[in-house]
Amino acid sequence: MADPSSYRPKPGQIPDSPGVYKFRDEHRRVIYVGKAKSLRQRLANYFQPLTSLHPRTATMVTTAASVEWTVVSTEVEALQLEYSWIKEFDPRFNVKYRDDKSYPYLAVTMSEEFPRVQVMRGHKKKGVRYFGPYAHAWAIRETVDLMLRVFPVRTCSAGVFRNAASAGRPCLLGYIGKCSAPCVGRVTPEEHRELAEDFCDFMAGRTGTYIRRLEKQMTIAAEDMEYEKAARLRDDIGALRRAMEKNAVVLADATDADLIALAEDELEAAVQIFHVRGGRVRGQRGWVTDKVEAVDTAGLVEHALQQLYGEESGDAVPKEVLVPALPEDTEAVSAWLSGRRGSLVSLRVPQRGDKKDLMETVARNAQQALVLHKTKRASDLTTRSRALEEIAEALDLDSAPLRIECFDISHLQGEDVVASMVVFEDGLPRKSEYRRFQIKGFEGQDDVRSMHEVITRRFKRYLAEKDRTGEWGPTDGEVPAETAEDDGRPRRFAYPPQLVVVDGGQPQVAAARRALDELGIDDVAVCGLAKRLEEVWLPGDDDPVVLPRSSEGLYLLQRVRDTAHDFAIRYQRSKRTKRLRTSPLDAVPGLGESRKQALIKHFGSVKRLKQATIEQICEVPGFGRKTAEAIAVALAQAAPAAPAVNTATGEIMEDDGGTTA
Repeated sequence: MADPSSYRPKPGQIPDSPGVYKFRDEHRRVIYVGKAKSLRQRLANYFQPLTSLHPRTATMVTTAASVEWTVVSTEVEALQLEYSWIKEFDPRFNVKYRDDKSYPYLAVTMSEEFPRVQVMRGHKKKGVRYFGPYAHAWAIRETVDLMLRVFPVRTCSAGVFRNAASAGRPCLLGYIGKCSAPCVGRVTPEEHRELAEDFCDFMAGRTGTYIRRLEKQMTIAAEDMEYEKAARLRDDIGALRRAMEKNAVVLADATDADLIALAEDELEAAVQIFHVRGGRVRGQRGWVTDKVEAVDTAGLVEHALQQLYGEESGDAVPKEVLVPALPEDTEAVSAWLSGRRGSLVSLRVPQRGDKKDLMETVARNAQQALVLHKTKRASDLTTRSRALEEIAEALDLDSAPLRIECFDISHLQGEDVVASMVVFEDGLPRKSEYRRFQIKGFEGQDDVRSMHEVITRRFKRYLAEKDRTGEWGPTDGEVPAETAEDDGRPRRFAYPPQLVVVDGGQPQVAAARRALDELGIDDVAVCGLAKRLEEVWLPGDDDPVVLPRSSEGLYLLQRVRDTAHDFAIRYQRSKRTKRLRTSPLDAVPGLGESRKQALIKHFGSVKRLKQATIEQICEVPGFGRKTAEAIAVALAQAAPAAPAVNTATGEIMEDDGGTTA
């Protein structure tokens, strides 16, 4: 591990101009590539004290052993050079989106004498028109099968084409009218190329021209009483319409655009792209990447744009690119995209209308892709086993922690303080053993005391269960009633974990360890996972355990922690909702829901009911003086409610109308 000060450039040595820089390790391998409007200002940020750097940045600068840079004249040149170097050197600390599969394209080989329609994967070739990408190859074949009725372009391989030409007989598609059979001279090369160009125009979104042309030909054929020709044209129109229906209209103004959305967490990010041509979704693709560098959403968008369009040109770069956040150098990126296309490209964030709605759909797809990626990763047995082994090694455990319990505290400004316990066995969640706790020992906000209380209560139940089952000798203590029955099934809290994980740092870990020590439990390991830096804390250690970013063990701990966090938040929100829905009228005996509603309807709100006299309450039909007095006493004893606040405007809302009981 190198000290960044050992290779820091001298003051004034770095030029104050646009450029691209490379960090190299001790073996001269490029480990990070970046660009900057001002090399001097950007590189100075890397040589701050390590404590003020993001953990990922700190790891990079301590891995590096030297830094070098190249000055360029414009920010667009910097963007191009950065992309070229990332592609050339494949630096380990740069974000790189990689397909989890090779997406299929519908391709037309216009460079051949007789263009061919086929499914293609991999790198794009010159002289080939591409449409897509598609999620599945069968979707391409279904579309092509419908289109060949109208545009009978060759689809056979070169070998089949040569065999048919030498035999003088076309293949089956030639006999059924789904190929113009250029192999046997039914059409000239020029006529076949015209068919291929019409096919490409239709796939590019220029559909109305052909539909109207076929409809006119059908009408003329019917007027000339050529009914068989008219019926064939009718079927051709139907085939084209069905092919068009496979790509739903999403933007009514026939927009050509790519929509890019992101879903991310602390360690990974998923990008999803919808390719819209002629107002229809013509293709979809997505990637997942590890966040190996300290980068925000705007930075992830810039990386995605580089890798999506870095090798594209012409119409492959759309007129409009819609993103969730604009890159830092928006003008430079827009100029770079415009240069790749050869005309102006608009890069913006949709604010309203159909495009904003479609962007929300793309974002949902990105979120689902990230969840699916995590699910696949978590469900793999080999991966789970490796994760448990890595945790055992990092925490110096005797064996892999087959049962992990994680605890988290949740509250809203010290109110409705609750805790959650989630259980993972063999790296998988065991939802039937999740538990929720209300903090009872004190009031107010104190996460450390809350953690101590929850751990104590959970393991007291475990000790009571051991006593009940006879694992310990008989004691004079009374066994709780819920553990006294024996129906042959495992009791709640019966099994101890090998590892307790708490959401937090040193204070929470110390509280959990203290609770176990007070109960005499010394065979359960404890650690904490701090969310901000993803550091693992152990009891009594001044420094955290830093697991590698790519560690499956860290991924599992993070998933356990996030599950406990979500479970606690749901419980806390449900308690808050229930509390806010309570009314002082609930304390009045014999006052049912219908009578409460009658009171509110008569007075208009609880606030006005509080201001009413006993005589005024008696005027409500069905309410006698005794009930009215009980209502007045209950309202007088109730604590004044906190004022309601409009979270959008910050305005305090008066309780004058329609508040329900």
